[in-house]
Amino acid sequence: MTKITAAITAMGKYLPEDVLTNKMLEEMVDTNDEWITTRTGIKERRILKGEGLGTSYMAIKAAEELIQKKNLDPTEIELVLVATATPDMQAAATAAYVATEIGAINAFGFDLEAACSSFLYGMSVASRYIESGKYKKVLLIGADKCSSMIDYTDRATCIIFGDGAGAALFEPNEEGLGVQDEYLRSDGAGREFLRAKAGGSCYPYNKDTFDKREHYVYQEGKTVFKNAVFNMADVAEKMLTRNNLTKDDVAWLAAHQANKRIIEATANRIKLDSSKVMMNIQNYGNTTSATLPLLIADYEKQLKKGDKIIFAAFGGGFTWGSIYLTWAYNS
Repeated sequence: MTKITAAITAMGKYLPEDVLTNKMLEEMVDTNDEWITTRTGIKERRILKGEGLGTSYMAIKAAEELIQKKNLDPTEIELVLVATATPDMQAAATAAYVATEIGAINAFGFDLEAACSSFLYGMSVASRYIESGKYKKVLLIGADKCSSMIDYTDRATCIIFGDGAGAALFEPNEEGLGVQDEYLRSDGAGREFLRAKAGGSCYPYNKDTFDKREHYVYQEGKTVFKNAVFNMADVAEKMLTRNNLTKDDVAWLAAHQANKRIIEATANRIKLDSSKVMMNIQNYGNTTSATLPLLIADYEKQLKKGDKIIFAAFGGGFTWGSIYLTWAYNS
């Protein structure tokens, strides 16, 4: 029998209209454009505004763009995965609502949360469903309304994060294209250094957690940066070694867009020229679960069938990993 692999066959994206620039942040906290740009590479980020608009709104928009571009009948979608750190609500799955709203009435859906590694882990899950032979169309959406958990008086975090969504359709492939290999890791000790403490079952929302501002993201920057630099670079290098790839074999590095210096360190570790490094952090900031699909959506027209892409991500928890994928179509 011909081996079935899981290939990305379509992309979609959505970005909110409202832009938060570095100059605007200068009016909000003690920072400046030069410092933010030098330290992070970020110039602006998008912010979703509007009463009652959450992660699902952006996920639906990204999925609808994909459906329109692919001329896809949404009733053919069998599974909707929403990778997110900011679900609409507790208890009610965001993915189930998204599936219904886009007309995927024959699909089941669930959320997947691994902080900034959520979409990467989601690629692994989507691939397993496709490779089983039972499912033909799996929609994976990475979406986060990061602004919902950011304290805009905290200059350590408010300069970094933005909102957005990206969607990818996974389908079976018999040409050997699609997901080739994965190396996924986690270390629970890391949750002390990057987290939003309140709102979960350990520390439910109450007046005390609100007064202490524990419902906002806290990040110990130096520790997170150090771990992200080492681990993202390490797994990217492992992916090349495990698959006997050289820097010349790799067409693109698609790295989580948290910090330009982390991305560059990862590229340098595998000796990849900057022309092969996908980069859009300057436009969107860190959109958490949405960074990887937004990268692919932005670079989609440059991708060629057979291109070897190395994905790498690092997120709170800690979670991290790398996936090696061969692109399946010419746009």
